[in-house]
Amino acid sequence: MFTYKNTAVDFDRPLVEKLFKNGPRYTSYPTVERFDKQFGPKQYLRALHQRQAGALSRPLSLYVHIPFCDTVCYYCGCNKIVTKNVATADEYVAYLGRELDLIGNHLKGQHQLAQLHFGGGTPTFLTATQLTQILEHIQRHFQLSERGEYSIEIDPRQISVETVYRLRELGFNRLSVGVQDFDESVQKAVNRVQSVEHTRAIIEAARAAKFHSVNVDLIYGLPHQSLASMQKTLQTVIELDPDRLAFYQYAHMPHMFMPQRRIDDAHLPSSKEKMDILQWAVNWLTEQDYVFIGMDHFAKPTDELAVAFQQGRLQRNFQGYSTHGDCDLVGVGVSSIGKIGASYVQNEKDLQQYYQSIDEGRLPTMRGFLLTPDDILRRGVIHTLMCQSSLLFEPFEEQYGILFQQYFAEEWPELLQQEEQGLIRIDRDGLDVTPKGRFLIRNVAMVFDRYLRHFNTHPINLSRRYSSTY
Repeated sequence: MFTYKNTAVDFDRPLVEKLFKNGPRYTSYPTVERFDKQFGPKQYLRALHQRQAGALSRPLSLYVHIPFCDTVCYYCGCNKIVTKNVATADEYVAYLGRELDLIGNHLKGQHQLAQLHFGGGTPTFLTATQLTQILEHIQRHFQLSERGEYSIEIDPRQISVETVYRLRELGFNRLSVGVQDFDESVQKAVNRVQSVEHTRAIIEAARAAKFHSVNVDLIYGLPHQSLASMQKTLQTVIELDPDRLAFYQYAHMPHMFMPQRRIDDAHLPSSKEKMDILQWAVNWLTEQDYVFIGMDHFAKPTDELAVAFQQGRLQRNFQGYSTHGDCDLVGVGVSSIGKIGASYVQNEKDLQQYYQSIDEGRLPTMRGFLLTPDDILRRGVIHTLMCQSSLLFEPFEEQYGILFQQYFAEEWPELLQQEEQGLIRIDRDGLDVTPKGRFLIRNVAMVFDRYLRHFNTHPINLSRRYSSTY
């Protein structure tokens, strides 16, 4: 067991092996597969107008989806377009500007952005000129400030040290660096060959350019990985000294993601090997003075994410753990997802349909969801558990006019069972996730998921739709 201030971590392998199952990651509740195509542009406009009328003080976040990659990584499950022709993005950049104009016409005024994130795909597929055009268009409708968190995902293989400085000049202050694995055999098997030397040069440039934080993404469970190979990769990554580290489990779903069909199942590590990797990684990263934030995220104790976690201010949104998850989120670009008040909204996934919608002068909304009061309550419960590892009953009882145990009477026997299993502790005031239960926090959250309980209980549906909870 390792302790950081009020934070404890205890990897109980027998408990994890016994209780893991497939389930949502809860970047939203209800989850994306519950979104409905009956929620369209009209409903999205209504949500924007409601925000404009009554919630101008609520912080705002902007997500920009860049779908282009010049090569395909076989493990990838993102919505992407593979091309080596950078000019292909010129048209897309123009349509992003037109979508921003459509949204800006309904928000009215320059709203300050607490958070801006460029994801993909590969945002650094774009040229400096194309990125500049997008940011100039963003600044027509939104204000950027020194206090904001402005991040971009990068593929180190595609950028130079000079590009890093250019990104900082454009206003980005946080960098997320894709690594996945440094082992050459793994890299070849997933079609992503990337040198340690160039990755190090990019991260060092980010520090010299005074980026506020550098995150590194890793994946375990890829073909040819072993405990020994991942130990070597992680030790190399720690030498790069990232502020944050994401250690995702690879979800092999070739029935959903075509590129994954190029991965030979016979080369994937066994469940035991993956568990060996996870157990070692969690214990070793914690020994290296990284705080376990939750699920698959680690951060240095001084990083803003770790500070927010230890102070009970951590949030969660579609990009994962965040210090600004309570913001309304505007998503632009093909397949992007947003949240305005009690509404979720997703753009068209097909590029031509996205273009056609904008050509017709309407927002490219493909589907969305209007939350009920019950949804909002359960979202609050789930996100509180995911972010704080504890929950007090009284704030929910006062805000929603309920008696917590009575309202969740159907869930209570399962919560008592989880208490017996050592995942949680319950008393008269609230619920605490134990140090052992933190690695199965999704199991705890799933108890409160009404849609899983009543509409999707078949284990085959869960295994085909969601990743493992450990």
